[in-house]
Amino acid sequence: MPNLKDLKTRIESVKSTRKITKAMQMVAAAKLRRAQDAAEQARPYTERFNAVLGALAASVGGSDSAPKLLSGTGSDQTHLLVVMTAERGLCGGFNSNIAKLARIKAAELIAAGKTVKILTVGKKGRDAIKRDFGDHFVGHVDMSEVKNVAYSDAQGVAKDVLERFDAGEFDVATIFYSKFVNVVSQIPTAQQIIPADFDAPEEDGATTLYDYEPDEEAILADLLPRGVATQIFSALLENGASEQGARMSAMDNATRNAGDMIDRLTIEFNRSRQAVITNELIEIISGAEAL
Repeated sequence: MPNLKDLKTRIESVKSTRKITKAMQMVAAAKLRRAQDAAEQARPYTERFNAVLGALAASVGGSDSAPKLLSGTGSDQTHLLVVMTAERGLCGGFNSNIAKLARIKAAELIAAGKTVKILTVGKKGRDAIKRDFGDHFVGHVDMSEVKNVAYSDAQGVAKDVLERFDAGEFDVATIFYSKFVNVVSQIPTAQQIIPADFDAPEEDGATTLYDYEPDEEAILADLLPRGVATQIFSALLENGASEQGARMSAMDNATRNAGDMIDRLTIEFNRSRQAVITNELIEIISGAEAL
């Protein structure tokens, strides 16, 4: 059984830890509000932009003049997995869930005889996947100096991906991120960005005809690279909100657990102190009776 000094030291240590986790929870809550607003404000633009591209893609169909970003290379042998995670930990299963989804996808592709290349965005994803698929890494984007994600950051990642595609390094690109739902729920998501994959436009009973100037192929050739950057930007914003939500939840749980541990240690400390006092009284009484 630990002595009273050891118990008192442990109680003080856990109290200090609880102060830290409580402060981190409050900081995450403040950052979450901004990150959540940014992610939610970007969703309508991203959805509408993808709807426009989807309508253009449907009108072009499978024509020979369709841009390469839409039609693809004609093969799906080489896959680029863009794994986007956080630069820091202490956010529950946020990073590990994204990395797990990417590992499952990579294992499935390798089992099917495909070539897998991995581009990581964020240190934690790189660390989580390096052991199993380190020989498949082709690049890393460091976001440690980025405080608030901007569109320029997404453009940098998109430029890297598009340059690799133009150089013929891969046929299919998929991004992995976490879609924010609420503080306790973030959904790991895989989304194909090259070749562009759009949902079929909804039929509302009315058909609208558009005349494009220049033609659809030229517009798509200009918009598709922006679409890649937009999807990456949206994923980064979703990741930012998910990270802060997961960290807030994790630090809240850590604070509660620290409080429970302090209560248990305090009870143990009081019992030990009572035992020491009882033993001292017994020794005093025994000595008095011996006289």
